[in-house]
Amino acid sequence: MVHSPAHTAPLAKIKFEDGTEGHMAAPEGISIGQPVSFGENVDLRPGNVTILGSIPEGTPVSNVESRPGDGGKFARSGGNSATVESRVGDKVRVRLPSGRIKELLATCRATIGVLGGHGRTEKPLMKAGAAHYRAKARGKLYPTVSGVAMNPVDHPHGGGNHQAVHGPNSVSRNTPPGKKVGNIAPRRTGRGRVRQQEVE
Repeated sequence: MVHSPAHTAPLAKIKFEDGTEGHMAAPEGISIGQPVSFGENVDLRPGNVTILGSIPEGTPVSNVESRPGDGGKFARSGGNSATVESRVGDKVRVRLPSGRIKELLATCRATIGVLGGHGRTEKPLMKAGAAHYRAKARGKLYPTVSGVAMNPVDHPHGGGNHQAVHGPNSVSRNTPPGKKVGNIAPRRTGRGRVRQQEVE
């Protein structure tokens, strides 16, 4: 088992029969020293790789290929999995982690099981430095400042006595027809208050 900072799921180092070595995303339930099978007729054990046409309906799979031989494109992040739904001719319907159903060729390969690394997002970041390094690793801008928190010179939403996105609720007397709706050139806005008069 190998930890890769670039991947949210753990990696498994595999040694093939011809002596070459490679890596694959490790599903839950795989163990060190476990034999892994590649082919069409394999046992439904976590870590085995086979074509979608040989996988029974309802089986969770991961690292699903989009086209035969591309190495896997779908359900590759930690804790994710796709589900084999049904067969339609020479294609297989797969429910992706997003909930979308995609029809793939039955000769596309997939890894049996749910990928490891589940619960990664449940751990709190605890401090701003952790969020900074997580964003930096992915090339994201951090921290992000909302437009309403800025000054009017810096953003269209900036300024005002309160942080709100909307602009003025009133329109000018010279507004063209079509936009002249709502409070048209009001003398005053806001809640009307009734003055209390003293009863003599």
